[in-house]
This record gives sequence, structure tokens and C-alpha cells, in this order.
Amino acid sequence: MKSSPPEVLVIGAGMAGLTAARALAEAGVSVTLIEAHNRVGGRILTQRIGDDTIELGAEFIHGRPPELWALIAETGLETYERDGTTACFTNGSLAPCNEDDRAFHLLEGLEDFTGPDVSFTQYLSTLKATDSERISARSFVEGFNAADASQISAASLGLQQKAEESIEGDRAFYVGGGYDQLPNHLAKRIRDYGSTIHLDTPVRHLRWSSGRVEATTDTHIVAAQQAIITIPLSVLQHGTLAIEPRPDAILSAASQLRMGNAFRITLRFRDPFWKNLPPAKFEDLSFLFSFGEMPPVWWTTHPHPSPLLTGWVGGPRSAALAILSSSALADRACSTLAHIFGLRTAQLCDLLLDCYSHDWRNDPFSLGAYSYVAAGGLDAPRLLTQPVANTLFFAGEHTDTTGHWGTVHAAMRSGLRAAQQIIDLRT
Repeated sequence: MKSSPPEVLVIGAGMAGLTAARALAEAGVSVTLIEAHNRVGGRILTQRIGDDTIELGAEFIHGRPPELWALIAETGLETYERDGTTACFTNGSLAPCNEDDRAFHLLEGLEDFTGPDVSFTQYLSTLKATDSERISARSFVEGFNAADASQISAASLGLQQKAEESIEGDRAFYVGGGYDQLPNHLAKRIRDYGSTIHLDTPVRHLRWSSGRVEATTDTHIVAAQQAIITIPLSVLQHGTLAIEPRPDAILSAASQLRMGNAFRITLRFRDPFWKNLPPAKFEDLSFLFSFGEMPPVWWTTHPHPSPLLTGWVGGPRSAALAILSSSALADRACSTLAHIFGLRTAQLCDLLLDCYSHDWRNDPFSLGAYSYVAAGGLDAPRLLTQPVANTLFFAGEHTDTTGHWGTVHAAMRSGLRAAQQIIDLRT
């Protein structure tokens, strides 16, 4: 029996595509969701080793965004807040961070930033600060935003700070048992409504005219009336998905954004050694900043007890770790941690069981970590939300207009927005 063609085609089963497809299916719109990976979730990637849950992509719930917390409540999953000690390693000393750290205060003025828009590096050059303070502030911005400080928009950082304040963005949570439970739940709901999900099916070409789209994969063609395109920014920019005719206004707006790069490595030790160091001031260690080291940011799974320690570097410096082999990464990480905690490298290497990472930069269906706004490009996300002939719609964290770029909840908001645009056209 030949099935009826879907009304809407959604390309990409990350959180934007899943959220859009679910909203449409609930509204009675028939949907086909096509994903290039052999799994749903996009840049959410969870691996389980024994009793340990290892996140290789998105991990944190930033603050209290209502869309994401509503989904968590629906699933009934447990969450944990990262509310332990935040430590800083400076001048060869490890201690709880000083809340009055001048480097972090350099970022506060961004909320009142008024144009013309410049890069964060240019913005820093106008401030009275020491070289050390500038290095720390630049490292924080590059690490948090996976950005190049010489390109990221200072105005966008100000908007981002205001956005974070509106959702208690200084708080960080994680999902017990793995972030992938959320996209898996959405996929189940989509199927429950009778819509279809195709995995391991890259779309190579998308041909369209007003009121009709045709997506060509390696095995078949899917036709629909409209399409929501949720592929990551860098994949859109690189033309991996050929769209004919070219949506020039969309691609022009996308060129004003940048795909950030980041690299993370999760180390699994025999035991959480940092809890046993005298004095016991790091027993509840949550985050560790060591801007002069590589990686410069670390975190534990506190308050959930586990022997996992994750290292993170964002921005241009991430390339130095991305090219290393797994064994070289492990050696580098152990050397860094030994220096920070005053231990012998061989001692930590002996405690290390495994290390885990994923190369998002070279993943052909991601080509990077997450997006940020380049100087002068603050209007680009809004332009990306404009439908093309009421036929092509674009979603993804890079299309967020609320200042939450690079987050799971931004992806969800964009999916809800695109779905509503289609629903409104049908009512």
C-alpha cells in the first residue's frame, strides 16, 4: 500500500526539528522527519559506560527556560543542579573563585553596550584592565560561546546576558540518566501521532517551488507542500544540502553568523580523586577554571557522585586538542590536571580508565559546535525566521531571536516558531 505524501517535510531531527515535527503532528498536520545521523538528537549525544552516563554533546540546562522545563516535566525525568564549589587555578594556586574577580566584571558592561557594534576583542581594548584580566575575559567568552573573540559581536554578548538574566541563566542543571532521553521522548510522541521519521538518510538536494518541495536522498524522493530546514548553521553555509532555487536572502543572513568550534574530553577515573585531596575543600567541586592551562575549563558531575571529569576548550584554541589522538589527549589531560592539583602525572594516568570525545568539527552533519553572531550581524537571526514563499521555513539555534544562541532551548523555541508559522497559514 502506498502511503499518502506528508504535508510538511522536516529536515533534521535535532531538538529544533523534533520540536517542530511534534507541534505540527499534534495540530493534525502530517509530517515526515528526515535525519542524516542514525539517531535523533542532533548535537545531543549520550554514551553509557556501565553505571556512568557520558555526554559528548550538549549537557547543560541553562537556567529555567520554560519550553525545556515543560518537556522535562512531561517526561518525569530527574534533574540535578550544579551548585557545588567553583574553583579557579591562578598563579599556581587552586582556590574557590573570588566572586569579585575583575576579569568577570569586564563582561558586565556589555549589557549597556551601545553601537556601533564591534568584536569583543575591540570592545576589550576600550576598557581599563590588565593583560591578565583581558586574557581571562577573552578565554571565558571564547569558552562559553565556542567563539573567536576577534569576530563575536559585543552587542550580541550584551543581549545574551540580558536573556540569561530573564531565565536565571547563572544556574546550570543536567538531566539524570542522559540528555538523549528528551529527543527520544519527542521522537516517540511524533510516531505516536502517526508521523514518520527516517534515520540514516541524508538529504542531498531540495528542489522547491511555491507550495511544493522535493527532497532527494540516496534512496528515494520525498515530496511535500512545505519544508522546515533545521540543519546546523555550518552545514547550511557550506551548501552540503543543495537548495534549488537558492534562497539568497536566507544564505546572505546566514553569512553574518559564525559556527563556533569547541572540544570536550570526558575522563573516567577509578575514583573521584579530587574529593580525597587535603584539605577537603573540593569535595563538592563542580566547575574549575584554569584559563592558563589546556583545557582551561573542567567540571564534575556534582551532586551526582561519579569518577567523571570533563575538560572543555572553546574557540580557536580548541583546534590544538581536536587533532590529537585519544592516547595523546589522555596524556595531555592528565598532565594538566596533575599541574592544577599538585599531583604527579603518572599518578593520574594510572587512575585513568578511559577518555571519550566526539569530533563535532569534522562531523559532516554538524561541522562545528554551535553558532554565534559576528560583529554587525545582530539582525541576521531575525532574517532567518522569514519564510521563503511560505514554502521554506528555517529553524535551529542559529535562528533564535531571544539572545539564547547555542542552547537546546533556543533550538526548541525556533522549532515551535517555525511550526506555528505553518499552522497559522493553514487556519
